[in-house]
Amino acid sequence: MKSSASKNKPAARHNDGPPAGALFQFNGKASLRQVAPLGLQHLVAAIVGIVTPAMIIAQQCAFSPEDTTRLIQMSLVVSAIGTLVQIFPIFRLGSRLPVIMGISFAYLPTMQAIAGDWITLHPNQPQAAISVILGAQIFGGLAAFLVGLFIKQVRRFFPPLVTGTVIFTIGLSLYPTAVRYMAGGGAPPVYDEVTGALLSGNVYFGSWHNWLIAAVTLLIVIFFNYFTKGFAKLASILLGMAGGYLLALIFTVTGVCPLVSFQNVGSAGWFSFVPPGHFGIRFVPSAIVSMVIMYVVNAVQAIGDFSSTTLGGMDRNPTNKELSGGIMANGIVSAVGALFGGLPSATYSQNVGIVTLTRVINRMVFAFAAVAMLIAGLIPKFSAMLTTIPQCVIGGATLSVFASITMTGIRMIASAGMSQRNFGVVGISVSLGVGVTSVAGALGGFPSWVSSVFGSSSVVIATLAAIVLNLVLPAELEEEPIAQSGDEQETIPDEE
Repeated sequence: MKSSASKNKPAARHNDGPPAGALFQFNGKASLRQVAPLGLQHLVAAIVGIVTPAMIIAQQCAFSPEDTTRLIQMSLVVSAIGTLVQIFPIFRLGSRLPVIMGISFAYLPTMQAIAGDWITLHPNQPQAAISVILGAQIFGGLAAFLVGLFIKQVRRFFPPLVTGTVIFTIGLSLYPTAVRYMAGGGAPPVYDEVTGALLSGNVYFGSWHNWLIAAVTLLIVIFFNYFTKGFAKLASILLGMAGGYLLALIFTVTGVCPLVSFQNVGSAGWFSFVPPGHFGIRFVPSAIVSMVIMYVVNAVQAIGDFSSTTLGGMDRNPTNKELSGGIMANGIVSAVGALFGGLPSATYSQNVGIVTLTRVINRMVFAFAAVAMLIAGLIPKFSAMLTTIPQCVIGGATLSVFASITMTGIRMIASAGMSQRNFGVVGISVSLGVGVTSVAGALGGFPSWVSSVFGSSSVVIATLAAIVLNLVLPAELEEEPIAQSGDEQETIPDEE
Protein backbone atom coordinates (compact mmCIF):
# COMPACT_ATOMS: atom_id res chain seq x y z
CA MET A 1 0.00 0.00 0.00
CA LYS A 2 1.33 3.42 -0.96
CA SER A 3 1.93 6.00 1.71
CA SER A 4 0.07 9.32 1.68
CA ALA A 5 3.33 11.06 0.87
CA SER A 6 3.80 8.97 -2.26
CA LYS A 7 0.25 9.71 -3.36
CA ASN A 8 0.89 13.43 -3.25
CA LYS A 9 4.21 13.21 -5.03
CA PRO A 10 4.08 14.28 -8.69
CA ALA A 11 4.41 11.42 -11.11
CA ALA A 12 7.76 11.12 -12.90
CA ARG A 13 7.64 11.86 -16.59
CA HIS A 14 10.44 9.55 -17.75
CA ASN A 15 7.99 7.07 -19.24
CA ASP A 16 4.64 8.91 -19.31
CA GLY A 17 4.09 12.33 -20.83
CA PRO A 18 6.89 14.67 -21.90
CA PRO A 19 10.50 13.71 -21.24
CA ALA A 20 12.05 15.02 -18.03
CA GLY A 21 14.24 17.52 -19.90
CA ALA A 22 15.20 21.12 -19.22
CA LEU A 23 12.10 22.53 -20.87
CA PHE A 24 9.92 20.74 -18.34
CA GLN A 25 11.79 22.11 -15.34
CA PHE A 26 11.27 25.68 -14.15
CA ASN A 27 15.00 26.24 -13.57
CA GLY A 28 16.21 23.94 -16.34
CA LYS A 29 19.10 25.04 -18.57
CA ALA A 30 17.60 25.07 -22.06
CA SER A 31 19.30 26.33 -25.21
CA LEU A 32 18.14 29.41 -27.12
CA ARG A 33 17.21 27.15 -30.03
CA GLN A 34 14.78 25.32 -27.74
CA VAL A 35 13.50 28.41 -25.98
CA ALA A 36 12.93 30.78 -28.93
CA PRO A 37 10.10 29.00 -30.80
CA LEU A 38 8.23 28.21 -27.58
CA GLY A 39 8.61 31.77 -26.33
CA LEU A 40 7.39 33.05 -29.70
CA GLN A 41 4.33 30.83 -29.34
CA HIS A 42 3.45 32.54 -26.05
CA LEU A 43 4.08 35.96 -27.58
CA VAL A 44 1.78 35.26 -30.53
CA ALA A 45 -0.98 34.01 -28.21
CA ALA A 46 -0.82 37.13 -26.04
CA ILE A 47 0.09 40.12 -28.18
CA VAL A 48 -3.31 40.82 -29.74
CA GLY A 49 -4.99 40.76 -26.34
CA ILE A 50 -2.32 43.07 -24.91
CA VAL A 51 -2.62 45.87 -27.44
CA THR A 52 -6.34 45.77 -28.28
CA PRO A 53 -7.71 47.25 -25.00
CA ALA A 54 -5.31 50.18 -25.42
CA MET A 55 -6.55 50.76 -28.97
CA ILE A 56 -10.19 50.70 -27.83
CA ILE A 57 -9.61 53.13 -24.96
CA ALA A 58 -7.50 55.42 -27.16
CA GLN A 59 -10.32 55.60 -29.69
CA GLN A 60 -12.90 56.39 -27.01
CA CYS A 61 -10.68 59.16 -25.60
CA ALA A 62 -10.14 60.65 -29.08
CA PHE A 63 -6.36 60.25 -28.86
CA SER A 64 -4.02 61.57 -31.50
CA PRO A 65 -2.15 58.88 -33.47
CA GLU A 66 0.99 59.70 -31.49
CA ASP A 67 -0.67 59.18 -28.10
CA THR A 68 -2.38 56.02 -29.34
CA THR A 69 1.06 54.70 -30.24
CA ARG A 70 2.37 55.64 -26.79
CA LEU A 71 -0.51 53.85 -25.03
CA ILE A 72 0.17 50.71 -27.06
CA GLN A 73 3.88 50.99 -26.27
CA MET A 74 3.23 51.10 -22.54
CA SER A 75 0.77 48.21 -22.74
CA LEU A 76 3.59 46.06 -24.11
CA VAL A 77 6.17 47.39 -21.65
CA VAL A 78 3.98 46.90 -18.57
CA SER A 79 2.99 43.40 -19.71
CA ALA A 80 6.66 42.51 -20.19
CA ILE A 81 7.73 43.86 -16.79
CA GLY A 82 4.79 42.17 -15.08
CA THR A 83 5.77 38.83 -16.63
CA LEU A 84 9.43 39.20 -15.66
CA VAL A 85 8.53 40.02 -12.05
CA GLN A 86 6.34 36.91 -11.88
CA ILE A 87 9.10 34.56 -13.04
CA PHE A 88 11.99 36.39 -11.33
CA PRO A 89 10.45 37.51 -7.99
CA ILE A 90 11.65 40.58 -6.13
CA PHE A 91 11.46 40.01 -2.38
CA ARG A 92 7.85 38.82 -1.82
CA LEU A 93 6.62 40.17 -5.15
CA GLY A 94 6.15 37.50 -7.79
CA SER A 95 4.75 33.99 -7.97
CA ARG A 96 7.82 32.25 -9.39
CA LEU A 97 5.43 30.44 -11.74
CA PRO A 98 5.41 30.12 -15.55
CA VAL A 99 2.77 32.72 -16.43
CA ILE A 100 2.33 35.55 -18.93
CA MET A 101 0.88 38.85 -17.75
CA GLY A 102 -0.97 41.16 -20.10
CA ILE A 103 -3.45 44.03 -20.34
CA SER A 104 -6.81 42.52 -19.44
CA PHE A 105 -10.12 42.79 -21.30
CA ALA A 106 -11.84 42.19 -17.95
CA TYR A 107 -11.18 45.80 -16.96
CA LEU A 108 -12.42 47.21 -20.26
CA PRO A 109 -16.09 47.78 -19.30
CA THR A 110 -15.04 49.65 -16.16
CA MET A 111 -12.47 51.74 -18.04
CA GLN A 112 -15.04 52.56 -20.71
CA ALA A 113 -17.56 53.58 -18.04
CA ILE A 114 -15.02 55.82 -16.29
CA ALA A 115 -14.03 57.44 -19.58
CA GLY A 116 -17.66 57.84 -20.59
CA ASP A 117 -18.54 59.63 -17.34
CA TRP A 118 -15.64 62.03 -17.74
CA ILE A 119 -16.41 62.79 -21.38
CA THR A 120 -20.07 63.43 -20.54
CA LEU A 121 -19.06 66.03 -17.96
CA HIS A 122 -16.12 67.40 -19.96
CA PRO A 123 -16.97 66.99 -23.66
CA ASN A 124 -14.14 69.32 -24.67
CA GLN A 125 -11.49 67.28 -22.83
CA PRO A 126 -11.99 63.65 -23.92
CA GLN A 127 -8.24 62.95 -23.88
CA ALA A 128 -8.09 63.72 -20.15
CA ALA A 129 -10.35 60.73 -19.43
CA ILE A 130 -7.26 58.50 -19.47
CA SER A 131 -5.85 60.38 -16.46
CA VAL A 132 -8.95 59.45 -14.44
CA ILE A 133 -8.57 55.79 -15.44
CA LEU A 134 -4.88 55.78 -14.46
CA GLY A 135 -5.55 57.53 -11.15
CA ALA A 136 -8.18 54.93 -10.25
CA GLN A 137 -5.79 52.20 -11.37
CA ILE A 138 -3.20 53.23 -8.79
CA PHE A 139 -5.72 52.62 -5.99
CA GLY A 140 -6.88 49.44 -7.70
CA GLY A 141 -3.33 48.11 -7.81
CA LEU A 142 -2.86 48.87 -4.12
CA ALA A 143 -6.14 47.05 -3.40
CA ALA A 144 -4.84 44.01 -5.29
CA PHE A 145 -1.65 44.16 -3.24
CA LEU A 146 -3.73 44.02 -0.04
CA VAL A 147 -5.76 41.10 -1.38
CA GLY A 148 -2.51 39.23 -2.01
CA LEU A 149 -1.30 40.09 1.47
CA PHE A 150 -4.52 38.78 3.07
CA ILE A 151 -5.51 36.21 0.46
CA LYS A 152 -6.78 33.67 3.00
CA GLN A 153 -9.20 36.12 4.57
CA VAL A 154 -10.52 37.60 1.30
CA ARG A 155 -10.84 34.40 -0.69
CA ARG A 156 -13.95 33.15 1.10
CA PHE A 157 -16.02 36.07 -0.23
CA PHE A 158 -15.33 35.00 -3.84
CA PRO A 159 -16.26 31.35 -4.35
CA PRO A 160 -16.62 30.12 -7.96
CA LEU A 161 -20.32 31.09 -7.94
CA VAL A 162 -19.57 34.76 -7.24
CA THR A 163 -16.50 34.95 -9.48
CA GLY A 164 -18.35 33.18 -12.29
CA THR A 165 -21.26 35.64 -12.02
CA VAL A 166 -18.86 38.58 -12.30
CA ILE A 167 -17.00 37.11 -15.29
CA PHE A 168 -20.30 36.30 -17.00
CA THR A 169 -21.43 39.90 -16.56
CA ILE A 170 -18.10 41.19 -17.89
CA GLY A 171 -18.58 39.13 -21.05
CA LEU A 172 -22.13 40.41 -21.56
CA SER A 173 -21.05 44.02 -21.09
CA LEU A 174 -18.33 43.68 -23.75
CA TYR A 175 -20.55 42.61 -26.65
CA PRO A 176 -21.69 46.15 -27.56
CA THR A 177 -18.02 47.12 -27.86
CA ALA A 178 -17.33 44.27 -30.29
CA VAL A 179 -20.40 45.05 -32.40
CA ARG A 180 -19.61 48.78 -32.49
CA TYR A 181 -16.13 47.98 -33.79
CA MET A 182 -17.47 45.48 -36.32
CA ALA A 183 -19.68 48.28 -37.65
CA GLY A 184 -16.62 50.49 -38.06
CA GLY A 185 -15.99 52.04 -34.66
CA GLY A 186 -16.80 55.50 -33.44
CA ALA A 187 -20.40 56.66 -33.80
CA PRO A 188 -22.94 56.88 -36.65
CA PRO A 189 -22.42 59.91 -38.89
CA VAL A 190 -24.35 63.11 -38.17
CA TYR A 191 -24.87 65.51 -41.07
CA ASP A 192 -25.90 69.15 -41.24
CA GLU A 193 -29.50 69.28 -42.43
CA VAL A 194 -28.87 72.33 -44.59
CA THR A 195 -25.45 71.83 -46.13
CA GLY A 196 -25.21 68.07 -45.81
CA ALA A 197 -21.71 68.41 -44.34
CA LEU A 198 -20.47 65.77 -41.91
CA LEU A 199 -20.67 67.17 -38.37
CA SER A 200 -19.47 64.18 -36.38
CA GLY A 201 -19.18 60.42 -36.41
CA ASN A 202 -17.70 57.86 -38.80
CA VAL A 203 -19.01 58.21 -42.34
CA TYR A 204 -18.46 54.49 -42.95
CA PHE A 205 -20.12 53.35 -39.70
CA GLY A 206 -22.42 50.41 -40.41
CA SER A 207 -21.32 50.06 -44.03
CA TRP A 208 -21.13 46.71 -45.79
CA HIS A 209 -17.36 47.12 -46.13
CA ASN A 210 -16.89 47.02 -42.37
CA TRP A 211 -19.30 44.15 -41.81
CA LEU A 212 -17.79 42.05 -44.60
CA ILE A 213 -14.27 42.48 -43.23
CA ALA A 214 -15.44 41.82 -39.66
CA ALA A 215 -17.26 38.67 -40.81
CA VAL A 216 -14.24 37.37 -42.73
CA THR A 217 -12.03 38.02 -39.69
CA LEU A 218 -14.43 36.17 -37.40
CA LEU A 219 -14.79 33.21 -39.78
CA ILE A 220 -11.02 32.82 -40.05
CA VAL A 221 -10.73 32.89 -36.23
CA ILE A 222 -13.47 30.25 -35.95
CA PHE A 223 -11.83 28.04 -38.57
CA PHE A 224 -8.38 28.01 -37.00
CA ASN A 225 -9.74 27.76 -33.46
CA TYR A 226 -12.07 24.83 -34.07
CA PHE A 227 -10.71 23.00 -37.10
CA THR A 228 -6.95 23.06 -36.57
CA LYS A 229 -4.45 22.08 -33.90
CA GLY A 230 -1.11 23.19 -32.54
CA PHE A 231 0.36 26.57 -33.41
CA ALA A 232 -2.43 27.50 -35.84
CA LYS A 233 -5.09 26.95 -33.17
CA LEU A 234 -3.16 28.97 -30.60
CA ALA A 235 -2.64 31.80 -33.08
CA SER A 236 -6.24 31.76 -34.40
CA ILE A 237 -6.97 35.39 -33.39
CA LEU A 238 -3.71 36.64 -34.91
CA LEU A 239 -4.37 34.74 -38.15
CA GLY A 240 -7.95 36.05 -38.26
CA MET A 241 -6.74 39.62 -37.88
CA ALA A 242 -4.12 39.05 -40.58
CA GLY A 243 -6.80 37.85 -43.00
CA GLY A 244 -9.15 40.74 -42.18
CA TYR A 245 -6.29 43.23 -42.44
CA LEU A 246 -5.34 41.90 -45.88
CA LEU A 247 -8.91 42.32 -47.13
CA ALA A 248 -9.05 45.86 -45.69
CA LEU A 249 -5.75 46.63 -47.44
CA ILE A 250 -7.20 45.39 -50.74
CA PHE A 251 -10.25 47.62 -50.26
CA THR A 252 -7.95 50.58 -49.59
CA VAL A 253 -5.60 50.01 -52.53
CA THR A 254 -8.45 49.45 -55.00
CA GLY A 255 -10.29 52.56 -53.79
CA VAL A 256 -13.35 50.70 -52.54
CA CYS A 257 -13.06 52.09 -49.00
CA PRO A 258 -10.10 53.87 -47.29
CA LEU A 259 -9.62 51.69 -44.22
CA VAL A 260 -5.82 51.46 -43.84
CA SER A 261 -3.41 54.39 -43.58
CA PHE A 262 0.35 54.21 -43.05
CA GLN A 263 0.77 57.96 -42.67
CA ASN A 264 1.73 57.80 -38.98
CA VAL A 265 4.10 54.85 -39.35
CA GLY A 266 6.61 56.81 -41.38
CA SER A 267 6.77 59.64 -38.86
CA ALA A 268 7.13 57.32 -35.85
CA GLY A 269 10.60 56.94 -34.34
CA TRP A 270 12.66 53.79 -33.88
CA PHE A 271 13.09 54.07 -30.13
CA SER A 272 11.37 55.96 -27.34
CA PHE A 273 10.11 55.56 -23.79
CA VAL A 274 7.00 57.27 -22.50
CA PRO A 275 8.02 59.53 -19.58
CA PRO A 276 6.09 59.24 -16.31
CA GLY A 277 3.10 61.53 -16.06
CA HIS A 278 2.71 61.95 -19.81
CA PHE A 279 -1.01 61.08 -19.70
CA GLY A 280 -1.58 62.76 -16.34
CA ILE A 281 -3.13 61.41 -13.14
CA ARG A 282 -6.52 62.43 -11.70
CA PHE A 283 -8.17 60.99 -8.62
CA VAL A 284 -11.96 60.79 -8.95
CA PRO A 285 -13.61 58.95 -6.00
CA SER A 286 -16.35 57.24 -8.04
CA ALA A 287 -13.79 55.95 -10.55
CA ILE A 288 -11.55 54.72 -7.74
CA VAL A 289 -14.38 52.72 -6.13
CA SER A 290 -15.23 51.04 -9.45
CA MET A 291 -11.63 50.16 -10.21
CA VAL A 292 -10.91 48.86 -6.70
CA ILE A 293 -13.85 46.47 -6.96
CA MET A 294 -12.59 45.18 -10.31
CA TYR A 295 -9.05 44.69 -9.03
CA VAL A 296 -10.28 42.70 -6.04
CA VAL A 297 -12.40 40.48 -8.28
CA ASN A 298 -9.59 39.91 -10.77
CA ALA A 299 -7.10 39.26 -7.98
CA VAL A 300 -9.27 36.40 -6.79
CA GLN A 301 -9.81 35.22 -10.37
CA ALA A 302 -6.02 35.01 -10.76
CA ILE A 303 -6.08 32.15 -8.25
CA GLY A 304 -7.77 30.06 -10.95
CA ASP A 305 -5.07 30.84 -13.51
CA PHE A 306 -2.24 30.15 -11.07
CA SER A 307 -3.92 26.89 -10.04
CA SER A 308 -4.43 25.80 -13.66
CA THR A 309 -0.78 26.55 -14.36
CA THR A 310 0.59 24.48 -11.50
CA LEU A 311 -1.89 21.62 -11.94
CA GLY A 312 -1.40 21.44 -15.70
CA GLY A 313 2.36 21.96 -15.80
CA MET A 314 3.66 20.93 -12.36
CA ASP A 315 1.16 18.33 -11.10
CA ARG A 316 0.42 20.23 -7.91
CA ASN A 317 -1.61 23.04 -6.42
CA PRO A 318 -0.03 26.49 -5.93
CA THR A 319 1.22 27.36 -2.48
CA ASN A 320 -0.20 30.28 -0.52
CA LYS A 321 3.18 32.00 -0.92
CA GLU A 322 2.96 31.70 -4.72
CA LEU A 323 -0.62 32.99 -4.81
CA SER A 324 0.16 35.86 -2.47
CA GLY A 325 3.33 36.88 -4.32
CA GLY A 326 1.67 36.66 -7.72
CA ILE A 327 -1.29 38.84 -6.79
CA MET A 328 0.82 41.39 -4.90
CA ALA A 329 3.22 41.66 -7.85
CA ASN A 330 0.42 42.35 -10.29
CA GLY A 331 -0.98 45.02 -7.97
CA ILE A 332 2.32 46.85 -7.61
CA VAL A 333 3.19 46.60 -11.31
CA SER A 334 -0.26 47.97 -12.20
CA ALA A 335 0.04 50.86 -9.74
CA VAL A 336 3.52 51.84 -10.91
CA GLY A 337 2.66 51.20 -14.56
CA ALA A 338 -0.24 53.67 -14.30
CA LEU A 339 2.30 56.47 -13.87
CA PHE A 340 3.64 55.69 -17.35
CA GLY A 341 0.32 54.97 -19.07
CA GLY A 342 0.17 51.20 -18.69
CA LEU A 343 -3.40 49.88 -18.38
CA PRO A 344 -4.58 47.21 -15.86
CA SER A 345 -2.98 43.80 -16.31
CA ALA A 346 -3.81 40.24 -15.30
CA THR A 347 -2.70 36.66 -15.87
CA TYR A 348 -3.41 35.50 -19.43
CA SER A 349 -5.62 32.40 -19.57
CA GLN A 350 -4.72 31.60 -23.18
CA ASN A 351 -1.09 31.24 -22.13
CA VAL A 352 -2.12 29.11 -19.18
CA GLY A 353 -3.76 26.87 -21.76
CA ILE A 354 -0.45 26.57 -23.63
CA VAL A 355 1.31 25.49 -20.42
CA THR A 356 -1.37 22.89 -19.76
CA LEU A 357 -1.12 21.61 -23.34
CA THR A 358 2.67 21.50 -23.70
CA ARG A 359 3.70 21.15 -20.02
CA VAL A 360 6.67 23.40 -20.83
CA ILE A 361 7.43 25.43 -17.68
CA ASN A 362 11.03 26.55 -18.19
CA ARG A 363 11.20 30.16 -17.05
CA MET A 364 13.52 31.16 -19.90
CA VAL A 365 10.71 30.44 -22.38
CA PHE A 366 8.55 33.03 -20.61
CA ALA A 367 11.49 35.40 -20.22
CA PHE A 368 12.06 35.22 -23.99
CA ALA A 369 8.43 36.20 -24.63
CA ALA A 370 8.64 39.02 -22.07
CA VAL A 371 11.87 40.45 -23.49
CA ALA A 372 10.39 40.34 -27.01
CA MET A 373 7.36 42.27 -25.69
CA LEU A 374 9.63 44.80 -24.01
CA ILE A 375 11.65 45.41 -27.17
CA ALA A 376 8.46 45.80 -29.22
CA GLY A 377 7.13 48.28 -26.66
CA LEU A 378 10.21 50.45 -26.98
CA ILE A 379 9.90 50.71 -30.78
CA PRO A 380 7.27 53.31 -31.76
CA LYS A 381 7.26 52.15 -35.39
CA PHE A 382 6.03 48.72 -34.29
CA SER A 383 3.29 50.26 -32.13
CA ALA A 384 2.34 52.70 -34.89
CA MET A 385 2.01 49.79 -37.29
CA LEU A 386 -0.53 48.22 -34.96
CA THR A 387 -2.63 51.39 -35.05
CA THR A 388 -3.21 50.86 -38.78
CA ILE A 389 -5.43 47.84 -38.04
CA PRO A 390 -9.02 48.85 -38.96
CA GLN A 391 -11.54 48.80 -36.16
CA CYS A 392 -13.80 46.37 -38.00
CA VAL A 393 -10.93 43.85 -37.94
CA ILE A 394 -10.53 44.33 -34.19
CA GLY A 395 -14.27 43.87 -33.69
CA GLY A 396 -14.38 40.64 -35.71
CA ALA A 397 -11.45 39.20 -33.80
CA THR A 398 -12.48 40.25 -30.30
CA LEU A 399 -16.06 38.98 -30.55
CA SER A 400 -14.75 35.45 -30.04
CA VAL A 401 -12.61 36.63 -27.12
CA PHE A 402 -15.59 38.24 -25.41
CA ALA A 403 -17.66 35.11 -26.05
CA SER A 404 -14.92 33.06 -24.41
CA ILE A 405 -15.02 35.32 -21.34
CA THR A 406 -18.78 34.86 -21.07
CA MET A 407 -18.55 31.08 -21.39
CA THR A 408 -15.80 30.96 -18.77
CA GLY A 409 -18.21 32.62 -16.38
CA ILE A 410 -20.96 30.15 -17.25
CA ARG A 411 -18.58 27.23 -16.70
CA MET A 412 -17.63 28.52 -13.25
CA ILE A 413 -21.30 29.05 -12.36
CA ALA A 414 -22.15 25.51 -13.50
CA SER A 415 -19.32 24.08 -11.40
CA ALA A 416 -21.06 25.47 -8.30
CA GLY A 417 -24.23 23.52 -9.10
CA MET A 418 -27.64 24.45 -10.46
CA SER A 419 -29.62 24.85 -7.24
CA GLN A 420 -32.43 27.27 -6.46
CA ARG A 421 -30.06 29.28 -4.27
CA ASN A 422 -27.41 29.58 -6.97
CA PHE A 423 -30.00 30.53 -9.57
CA GLY A 424 -31.04 33.37 -7.28
CA VAL A 425 -27.50 34.63 -6.75
CA VAL A 426 -26.69 34.63 -10.47
CA GLY A 427 -30.06 35.70 -11.86
CA ILE A 428 -30.70 38.61 -9.51
CA SER A 429 -27.11 39.88 -9.67
CA VAL A 430 -26.91 39.87 -13.47
CA SER A 431 -30.43 41.31 -13.80
CA LEU A 432 -29.56 44.22 -11.53
CA GLY A 433 -26.20 44.86 -13.17
CA VAL A 434 -27.36 44.74 -16.78
CA GLY A 435 -30.80 46.23 -16.09
CA VAL A 436 -29.78 49.33 -14.18
CA THR A 437 -27.00 50.30 -16.57
CA SER A 438 -29.19 49.72 -19.65
CA VAL A 439 -31.67 52.44 -18.64
CA ALA A 440 -30.30 55.96 -18.98
CA GLY A 441 -30.99 58.06 -15.90
CA ALA A 442 -32.22 55.10 -13.83
CA LEU A 443 -30.31 56.49 -10.83
CA GLY A 444 -30.85 60.14 -11.74
CA GLY A 445 -32.54 60.92 -8.42
CA PHE A 446 -29.44 59.95 -6.43
CA PRO A 447 -26.30 62.00 -5.82
CA SER A 448 -24.01 62.13 -8.85
CA TRP A 449 -21.38 59.88 -7.24
CA VAL A 450 -23.96 57.09 -6.85
CA SER A 451 -24.80 57.26 -10.53
CA SER A 452 -21.10 57.32 -11.45
CA VAL A 453 -20.24 54.26 -9.37
CA PHE A 454 -23.32 52.11 -9.88
CA GLY A 455 -25.03 53.50 -12.97
CA SER A 456 -22.23 53.21 -15.50
CA SER A 457 -20.83 49.71 -15.04
CA SER A 458 -22.96 46.58 -14.85
CA VAL A 459 -19.96 44.71 -13.45
CA VAL A 460 -19.83 46.80 -10.24
CA ILE A 461 -23.50 46.24 -9.40
CA ALA A 462 -23.38 42.54 -10.29
CA THR A 463 -20.26 42.03 -8.16
CA LEU A 464 -21.67 43.65 -5.04
CA ALA A 465 -25.06 41.94 -5.46
CA ALA A 466 -23.44 38.51 -5.93
CA ILE A 467 -21.29 38.91 -2.81
CA VAL A 468 -24.23 40.01 -0.65
CA LEU A 469 -26.67 37.40 -1.97
CA ASN A 470 -24.11 34.62 -1.58
CA LEU A 471 -23.69 35.61 2.07
CA VAL A 472 -27.36 36.09 2.99
CA LEU A 473 -29.27 33.44 1.04
CA PRO A 474 -29.74 30.35 3.27
CA ALA A 475 -27.47 27.42 2.52
CA GLU A 476 -30.35 24.94 2.83
CA LEU A 477 -31.71 26.23 -0.48
CA GLU A 478 -28.88 24.23 -2.09
CA GLU A 479 -31.14 21.20 -1.72
CA GLU A 480 -34.34 22.88 -2.98
CA PRO A 481 -35.76 21.90 -6.39
CA ILE A 482 -35.55 24.31 -9.28
CA ALA A 483 -38.92 25.50 -10.56
CA GLN A 484 -39.68 24.61 -14.16
CA SER A 485 -42.33 25.89 -16.58
CA GLY A 486 -45.90 25.58 -15.36
CA ASP A 487 -46.31 23.63 -12.15
CA GLU A 488 -43.60 21.11 -12.99
CA GLN A 489 -40.47 20.93 -10.91
CA GLU A 490 -37.30 19.04 -11.39
CA THR A 491 -34.86 18.22 -8.64
CA ILE A 492 -31.24 18.17 -9.59
CA PRO A 493 -29.83 14.96 -8.08
CA ASP A 494 -26.70 15.06 -6.01
CA GLU A 495 -23.59 13.90 -7.76
CA GLU A 496 -22.26 10.64 -6.47
